[in-house]
Amino acid sequence: MDRAAVMRVVSGLAVVAAAVLVLGVIWATRREVMPPGDDPGDVVRVGVVQGQTVDGYLRSSATELAALTDPSAPASTDTWALVSLNDYVPPSALAGLLEGAAVAQVYARVPIAGAHTQVVRIPVYRLSSDVMSGMLDAALQRDQEQAEYEQLSRRLGGDDANRRARAAYESAARTARTEADAYRSGCACVFAAVVRAAPAGLQAVAARSGVRGVDPAPEVRQLDRAEFRPPQPEQEGTIPAEPSGSPIPVPNGGSAIASRTPAPILSSSGAPVTSNSSVVSDPSPDSSATAPEERTAVPSATDVSAAQGVPSP
Repeated sequence: MDRAAVMRVVSGLAVVAAAVLVLGVIWATRREVMPPGDDPGDVVRVGVVQGQTVDGYLRSSATELAALTDPSAPASTDTWALVSLNDYVPPSALAGLLEGAAVAQVYARVPIAGAHTQVVRIPVYRLSSDVMSGMLDAALQRDQEQAEYEQLSRRLGGDDANRRARAAYESAARTARTEADAYRSGCACVFAAVVRAAPAGLQAVAARSGVRGVDPAPEVRQLDRAEFRPPQPEQEGTIPAEPSGSPIPVPNGGSAIASRTPAPILSSSGAPVTSNSSVVSDPSPDSSATAPEERTAVPSATDVSAAQGVPSP
């Protein structure tokens, strides 16, 4: 074989080797970026849902917790759980209620008679300073909502045709102002928490006065892939259908609602979750709600306006 032929063979082999190398790199990269089975639609739901009775949910949670703490049950590692409280409590009360568990986030709402106020999800690393910081952030958001509702009301003018819409905006502004004042004062507004502890620790929390229920969730592996729906202290009976969105423009798009998809949160223990339990698929995530967000089991503050049937200006 002459020298030119040899060079052609060598060049061809080099091209083939380079192609194989490139394909290998692409394959490895695709495996790293898109690991098999990592479906972005998978989300774990924990809590009471539409059509379920609160009493039934609490009984089911107690049964699950008893199964985890049964001496004959296999040894279980630390587990995420949703803790629901009997009453709304201030940040200072949380340490005693949740002692022995690592707290990752809490849920708060300003209970106002006759108004559906927003539920706020507050990430926690240090109790109770982080809860108070989260309340102050919520107060600033409500201040902004109040200003925007008042601006919307002024734009409608003073004619009778816009009277109902203007009254709805003014009512929403008053509610936002009341919420802001309450959060700034460190109100008794917290009604639930997401914690992590060994089954015995969860049982100790469940036995405390003031704790309504502890719903263990060993199926939760990542908090940013979980949606928590705690019952509010006043909720009893069957959870009704979620209200439709308000036809009135909502300031800030409900940025503090608990159902909005949360960012990844680390628990104060910092330990990984190792449960391999299955999750349920969420085929149609609601980007307008969270939140927790975020689809939510509780109506927002401005749905009071929607209930009055006020059209969008």
